[in-house]
Amino acid sequence: MILITGATGHIGRELSRELDDRAVPFRVLVRDPARATALPARAERVVGDLDDPATLAPALDGVDALFLLTPGIGTDQAADIVAAAKAAGVRRIVHLSSSNVLGDPMPAMGRWHHEREEIVRAAGIPATVLRPGGFMTNALEWVPTILAGGFVLDPVGPGRYAPIDPADIAAVAALALTEPGHQDKEYVLTGDEPLTVTEQVAILAGAIGRDLEVREVATPEEAVRSRFPNGAPPALAAAITEGFALMRADTIGLRTDTVARLLSRRPTTFAEWCARNAAGFPTVAV
Repeated sequence: MILITGATGHIGRELSRELDDRAVPFRVLVRDPARATALPARAERVVGDLDDPATLAPALDGVDALFLLTPGIGTDQAADIVAAAKAAGVRRIVHLSSSNVLGDPMPAMGRWHHEREEIVRAAGIPATVLRPGGFMTNALEWVPTILAGGFVLDPVGPGRYAPIDPADIAAVAALALTEPGHQDKEYVLTGDEPLTVTEQVAILAGAIGRDLEVREVATPEEAVRSRFPNGAPPALAAAITEGFALMRADTIGLRTDTVARLLSRRPTTFAEWCARNAAGFPTVAV
């Protein structure tokens, strides 16, 4: 039995489909069962909360492998569920981290992920660490400004990165959860097209059939609002500002061949992702 945390998010939904296609028994940890109605019927639902350690032991009962995704910037959730997994006899963890841990010096966003990686390693459970770069689904954060005025805010200018489809991350996670040979490995996952935001917006505009304007952000505060329209806690806001500055300075973009090696196929392109998800974007001005 596999337990998936973050099952209703972009990666978790795709991982549920991957495991369903493989006919692998799996369970999803959800706070609200109503949010899990779109998940495969095969998925066993268990109500629990990473912020409530008392709910974790029942969720882990009979579980052999854990897909661990903890949101936010803290470490308490990771510490609690890893401790519960060890007590439950879980034999494998696939942990979602971030390519930010590769920074030298390591940025704040990387340090939080690194601390969670260390929690997983300290448990002594064989683990695979996935370190993806930026997600293609981050483009969905452009919807409010596209709706409001047909534009996208660009916080990184000439900076490039190779966004990855969460479905590709999920496919790698499914391999690591179900096949031997991935324990104690660290996989850095990216797409294979280093793109600027302007280039991504042009691809999206073609997919949805409307002109889109790109506006560079004017202030760090505006850059943070491009990701969190309702604001972010000070520590997170500072980390986002730092991360955007580092991305702006990287005009080459991190790119790995890990997805291609593990899945024996090219990673999904941004154009393919946009075509598949065009319905999620406004196609006409309002």
